This record gives sequence, C-alpha cells and structure tokens, in this order.
Amino acid sequence: MGKAKGRMDEAILVCVYYGPNGERLIRRGHKMATIMDCPLYILTIDPLPYDEFDAEKSEYIEKWKELAKELDVEDFIILDNEKRPVAKAIKEVAHKHNITQIIIGQTAQSRWEEITKGSFMNVLLREITFVDFHVVSVSRSIRDEIEGMFEKGVRAYLVEDGDGFRISFTLSKEARFEGIFFKEIGTDFNNGIFKFMNNNKMCQVHITDDRVTPDTQFVCKTAQ
Repeated sequence: MGKAKGRMDEAILVCVYYGPNGERLIRRGHKMATIMDCPLYILTIDPLPYDEFDAEKSEYIEKWKELAKELDVEDFIILDNEKRPVAKAIKEVAHKHNITQIIIGQTAQSRWEEITKGSFMNVLLREITFVDFHVVSVSRSIRDEIEGMFEKGVRAYLVEDGDGFRISFTLSKEARFEGIFFKEIGTDFNNGIFKFMNNNKMCQVHITDDRVTPDTQFVCKTAQ
C-alpha cells in the first residue's frame, strides 16, 4: 500500500476511533498529504483483540481499509489488544514512522472529560515532542445529534441529603462528588445528567428536580 512520496521529511498520522467522524479525519489527512506530497498513515487502537470486535467495529474497520486503499495511504495500522495508555501507543507509532503531523478528532465527550480527567491533548504533547497536532472538531450534524438534548455542561457537586443526593453548584464540605451537570434543554428545573469520576471510573446519574432520580443506580465505566 502506498508509494514513494516526494517529501520524506514529512509524514502524517491520522488517529481514528469508531464513529462517523473517522472518514472525515482520513480525508482531511489525505488532503494535507497530497498538498505536502508526503506519506499518510492511519492508526486505530482498541483494548480488545481483533477477533472480539463487534459487528459495528468490524464494519468501520472494513470501511477504513477500503478508504485507505482508495486513497493509496502508506499503511493502515490496527493496534488491537492494546493495554497501554493510548498516548504511549500513538507515540510508538509516531516514532517508528517518523511522523511530523498528527490529526485527531475532538468530540463533545472529550470536552467534559477534559474537565474531569485532564486534557488528553496535554498528555499527547508531553509524550510526543517535535510533532504538529491538528485537532478536528466533530462535524456539526454529529455534534447536534450528541448535544441537542442538553445545555452546555457546568461544574457541580453531589451532596448527601437524607437518604439520597441532591445537586449543588457551590462547593461545600458536604459535597461527595464533583463533576459536570448537563441540564436538559427546555426545562426550568434542574433536570438532566450529572457526570463525574469515581475510583478511576466515569459515572453518570440522572437528576430530577435537583435530586438524583429515585432508584437510579450509578452507571460507571472504567476510564481509559
């Protein structure tokens, strides 16, 4: 795959994850590589082994492979069963292929994660030096689909109150959890979703009239 390029002092790496924005990132990278006449690489990383990918992931992989062939990219790299932090895996690939430009996508989720976990971009900048980064915003249609139900997130706290929790926007000694509250659009009350970190896991609960909805269980996923 790929052929000799005119400028071997430059090389572009596009990092994609599952979702409709992947093709857009790849085409952006191809446009840059064409202008610069340099090699283009595509990288996707997953903690699961390749043979355990579900149907949706496998479909994205096949689409990206076809696109990589169509655009004559240098290499399409899959790091499956990858247990290292994502930034370190990207660093290894970047050094191996002498990458000078890296393209990554920014989603609505990454913006609230930046507040609760710290900026992923800052981690990349510390890990990978002498590389230019290009952060491409998710397309408006996708962003509207994700954010259309909630207002912009604001910092908030869960405070123990009787047999449950209520949301507060002021830090106090009674606060048990700090996170981001996403208020439902079109409501005068504090109804929405509260997202926070607990024991290195991303958690969320539903809020109804300032309180954690009765019988709601904390839904948590391990942070990667």
